[in-house]
Parts: sequence; C-alpha cells; structure tokens
Amino acid sequence: MDITQLEDNFGIPGRLAFEDHNGLIRMQVHLDSAAAIIYLHGAHVTHWQPAGQAPVIFLSDKSEFAAGKPIRGGVPICFPWFGPRSDGHAGPSHGFARIQDWELAFAALIPGETDQLLLTFTLAPTDLSRSLGFDHFRAVYEVIVGAELTLRLTVANMGETPLRIEEALHSYFAVGDVQRTQIIGLESAAYIDKTDGMRQKIAPAGPLTLTGETDRVFPSNTAAVTIHDEANGRVIGVEKTGSATTVVWNPWSDGAARIGDLPDDAWPGFLCVEAANTAADAITLAQGETHTMQAVVTVSAA
Repeated sequence: MDITQLEDNFGIPGRLAFEDHNGLIRMQVHLDSAAAIIYLHGAHVTHWQPAGQAPVIFLSDKSEFAAGKPIRGGVPICFPWFGPRSDGHAGPSHGFARIQDWELAFAALIPGETDQLLLTFTLAPTDLSRSLGFDHFRAVYEVIVGAELTLRLTVANMGETPLRIEEALHSYFAVGDVQRTQIIGLESAAYIDKTDGMRQKIAPAGPLTLTGETDRVFPSNTAAVTIHDEANGRVIGVEKTGSATTVVWNPWSDGAARIGDLPDDAWPGFLCVEAANTAADAITLAQGETHTMQAVVTVSAA
C-alpha cells in the first residue's frame, strides 16, 4: 500500500498518521500516554516515549534509512537467525526480517481506561526469503504502544518439514550514561562471552555494571531484567515470555569506531538488552506449529 491507502485504511486523526522518510514509510503515533515511530521497513520501532519521560529507545544519528539496509538502533527484529548465519549457507547478519518491508494488517485504539494503540504487522515469504531457503513460514508482529510498550512476535511453520529458527528483539535502550547504569536480574547467571572467545562464565552475584565492550549471551534464562539508568533517574523494566535467551550488548568506544552507521561517541548513550531464542535455545516448529515471543517494556522513577 502507498501512504494514501494506509491513511485511508488505518489512519486515526490525531493519533496515527503515515509519512515518507527517505523513501521509507513510517507511522507517527501520538497518544496521551506515549509517542512512537514505527517503520514498515523491518516493522521497526525507532522511538517510544511515555508521557513525562525522555525517549526510552535509542536511534543512531548515522542510521541508514534505505531499502535493503538495517536501521541502527530502535528494536530490530532478528529472524530467522541471530548474528551470522550458522548453517553453512550465506545470508545477511541477523536474518532478513529487519531488511524487508512488513505489511500493516491492523491498527486500532484499545478500548478501556488506558490509552493504547495496537498495530499488527505480517511478513510472508518473499523473493529474498525464498532465495535463502525460507518459503514456508508466516510471521506476525504485534506492537502495543502506551505507557508500556509490548512487542509480540509469532512465527508459524506452514511447511511439511520442521522449521528451525532463531529470533531476537534487539532492543536499544537509551540511557544517560552506560557506565552509570546497572542491570538487575542476571545475578550469578551463566553466560557466553562473545568478546572472549565464546568462553562460558558466571555473572557477578550483584548488579551488572558494564566496564568495557560487552557481548554476553545468557542461555536458558527467562528472568525479567531491570535497567537502572542512574543518569536519567529512572528504571527500565523488560519482562519477557517465550524467550529462553537474554543478550546484553554494548560496543564501547573501540567497537563503536568499527560500526559505520554509529557515531564514535554514541556508545555511552545506549544499552542493548534483548529477548531472544538463539543457539541451543533455537526454536524448532513442527508442521502447522507456532511460537510466540513477547517483551513488555516499562519505565518508572528510580
């Protein structure tokens, strides 16, 4: 659909509008409870700001907004694999979902006392996905914008053979200073340190504070996590279901210098805490089976 058709079918005066940004269609959401921006490209949430709060989602000033390119920041959907493809075949990093246009299938205000907007996006096989061997899946992504942000990804296997997938909601959370930020909920948890030769380690018994480049994968971990953003005087909560992996990532100064679409000095301003199913926690769907992964993000005063 073009912008006119989207406005006619889904626009809500004063609440939901569509516009072109650098050739990509995005949605502007304005509610009493929160504001948000979501692109059809990748069904990518790039902005969420509850009323009275600073923005909760980080977006790189150097992000490329172009067809076939990932957006740096926001909440990229990693699917159907996480990181480099590991089955011996070629494919883009983090899969194809974040570089494809999703279709908006539904948009409506949720009745009730809370001021919330539900958006539903769908992704079916495309020429790109088929070229990568994925031609029998369906994906549905529900985004509920309000004082809380709910992100719900459901994948179905429409084929006759089992479908193995990895997935992640690669959330970039905006913080005042990552060096003054604590993560609570992963105490004494086992993790794989991707910055140290994939060594298996145990997290500290107390809150996690990052002191350098961090890329930690916590397998078999379903715990809720809170991000204590001291510089902004707030706590960001991430509660998840259907996710057995948690990923914590920040590139630090050296890593940021290697990322072309991230300013060298941007790393102190974000922290990635990701709901995921990767590696040993990957999901295998039988014919006709579905799986849903959800993350609910909240913000409160410290």
